[in-house]
Parts: sequence; C-alpha cells; structure tokens
Amino acid sequence: MPRSERVVVVTGASAGVGRATARALGREGARVALLARDPAQLEATARDVREAGGVALPLPLDVADADALEAAAERVEAELGPIDVWINDAMASVFAFVREVSAEEFRRVTETTYLGTVNGTLAALGRMLPRDRGTIVQVGSALAYRGIPLQAPYCGAKHAIKGFTESLRTELLHDRSNVRVTMVHLPGLNTTQFGWVRTKLPRTPRPVAPVYQPEVAARAIVWASRHPRRRELWVGGSTALTIAGNKLAPGLADRWLAWRAVDGQQTGEPASAERLHADYLDAPLPGDRGSHGDFDDEATSRSPQLWLTRHRRALWSGAAAALLAAGIGAAVRR
Repeated sequence: MPRSERVVVVTGASAGVGRATARALGREGARVALLARDPAQLEATARDVREAGGVALPLPLDVADADALEAAAERVEAELGPIDVWINDAMASVFAFVREVSAEEFRRVTETTYLGTVNGTLAALGRMLPRDRGTIVQVGSALAYRGIPLQAPYCGAKHAIKGFTESLRTELLHDRSNVRVTMVHLPGLNTTQFGWVRTKLPRTPRPVAPVYQPEVAARAIVWASRHPRRRELWVGGSTALTIAGNKLAPGLADRWLAWRAVDGQQTGEPASAERLHADYLDAPLPGDRGSHGDFDDEATSRSPQLWLTRHRRALWSGAAAALLAAGIGAAVRR
C-alpha cells in the first residue's frame, strides 16, 4: 500500500515518542488517528501532522478505558477508513524504590502501560482479523527484558507486554492469519516524560545513558510498521547490549545495576517541591510539552545499530557474495 494511503492509529500521541512518530507518519502523508488524554496537546500534535503533510484525527481518551478505545476505533474507520496499522505507545511510570510505591500507583501504571496496550490490541484485532490484514506495533523497551531499580512498575508492565505479544503472535501463526504483530524495543530517550513523571527521588530523574532523541525511536517504529514480518526490532547499541548481556550474565547485570543505575537515573539537581507534587499519572498536566526533554545536549539523533539491523539482509547478502567471490577467485588462481 502507498504510504500516503495508510490509516494509522498512534496511542500516547500527545508527546515524546508518540508525537515524534505521528510527525514521521505525517511526512509520509498518512492518515493518522491520535489518541491520548489531553485535548490541547493532541491538537498540537495534529497541527504537527498536518504541517508535515498528513491527515490528523485527534481523539482524546484514556487507553485504560477499553470501551473508549473501541469507540475511537469505530470513529477512525468511519472518518479515515480501515485501520492498516495500530501503534501502542501510551505509557506511564513512577520513579521510586519498590518500598515507596503504593498499590494504587502500581495499578495505574499497569492499567496505562500494559492494559492500555492490551485494550488497543483488542480494538485493532476486532477490525483486522475479519479483513485478514493489518499490522500491530507494540512499543517496548530494553526494560522488557531487564528490570532496573527505581522503575519496577514500568519494567513489570513492559515485561507483561512482551509476554502478551508472544502469546498473540503464536495464535496468529496457528490461525495462518495475515495480521502481523511486531515489537520495537527502545533505549533511553530524551523525551518529555522526565519532566512530568511521578517521582519520589531526591534528585531530578533522567534517562539511562546513552540517550537518544525520540526521532530515532520514531524512525524505527515507522520502519517496523512497514516490515511487520520482523519479529522484533532493537533500537540502539545499548538496547542490544542490555538484552544480550542479560541473557549471558543476569547475575552480573544485577550487581552492575545495583551499583550504577540508581545514581545513573538522577541528575545532580535536587528535585523541586513543585516537581515532587505535579505529575501526569492521574491526569495530564497543562501545556504543550512537545517530544524532546531537557537532555538535547547529550542526546544523539543517530543509531548505527539501528541502521545495521534495518539493513541486515543486504549486509548478509553482500558478505556472502564477497565470500563466494573470494572463494571463486582462489579456485581460479589454483
């Protein structure tokens, strides 16, 4: 399908990775449904999409509300056409030690990050399965493989999304369905969430280094939406190292994270009193926050690892051709 004719749903579209992804889809001329809680921020994202050349349909809702997502999917198909791609990106988190996180906070993060993904997936499947086509992109994280301190609610939700997606994938394969599901695992990103996430830390939260710009994630997500046969896409060398390293030496990873990851997720600046009492967990904060956070000075907009993984088939083919040519040359010289 031409990119300009695709109908794409993006949850968590008001800021961060979701907003950067919506802009990237707009540059392709796609028809993009934008789902998030805050109407004003969604309108700002819609302007971005339209200015980039796409069509935007902002739909304010909470992804924890399955009925609201179902109604939104109906409206998308009525106004934009059959949904081709559904991207589940909505998330929430709490930065704190487990002992400081309440049961209610665990519930809210789980409802948004995990159940929001489940609800979005069910809404997408209800339309894609009867047509026997469509792609679902789950936005994951290196933390879907490796839990770290201070982010237990988020890590637990991302692990759950991975397990849910693997179960769904096997069922689609069993049914010989042409509906595809893929997962994009992200590194530490310079997004707006560190300025509005709920935190109980003494210092201001920050992403795990090395830090990438949200546009790196957006490029990966859009690419995955066009290559859904790829089971997973790892973004950033740090993601690949985290996942592979945890498989090889999880106990060593435990100790290294215990030693480095608590301080590594905080800046040197004390958290302000206002910051400790204003966050997005229960309700969106006012104001257009865009997609970038406060770490532009250290964030990179490129990922050689992502380029390599996107072109691995061509690289393997080239390497095989080179080896074959070398072997033929050696035989001729003999």
